[in-house]
Amino acid sequence: MEIRQYRESDLDSVLESWEVATRLAHEFMTDEFIAQERKNVAEMYIPNTDTWVAELDGEVKGFISLMSNEIGAIFLQPNYHGKGIGKALMDKAQFLHGDLEVEVFKENAIGRNFYSKYGFEYLEEKHHEPTGQQLLRLKFTANKSSNRDAVTGAHFLRR
Repeated sequence: MEIRQYRESDLDSVLESWEVATRLAHEFMTDEFIAQERKNVAEMYIPNTDTWVAELDGEVKGFISLMSNEIGAIFLQPNYHGKGIGKALMDKAQFLHGDLEVEVFKENAIGRNFYSKYGFEYLEEKHHEPTGQQLLRLKFTANKSSNRDAVTGAHFLRR
């Protein structure tokens, strides 16, 4: 497995990973909301974030998008959950930025479990107007990193 910087040629693979993982972890999202967000991911989010991909055998199987120390998204193809890829992506983010913050939907059990096992801690809860769902804001403190488990997962975050 290689963790490398995103290239424009990765867009279709990144969008596929995003949509499959989003549908798995966010049953409450409508098809219309997902279609709009897919467009936003391609046109607004990816071009304005520092995105890294996990490549296995020449194929992108997941990605993480960062806005400084904020994790905007981390997604994996579901068949690759539990194989160390999510952890490797998160380790790259932690290496680049130290302390990290993220927002995850309260209903996203996959994402919440992943963040918890990695060592993220609760900061606050707020309402996400577009979906009507609750968002949890979490923080990872790098100097506590020795306490985290070696865990992987996939999830979507934010928007």
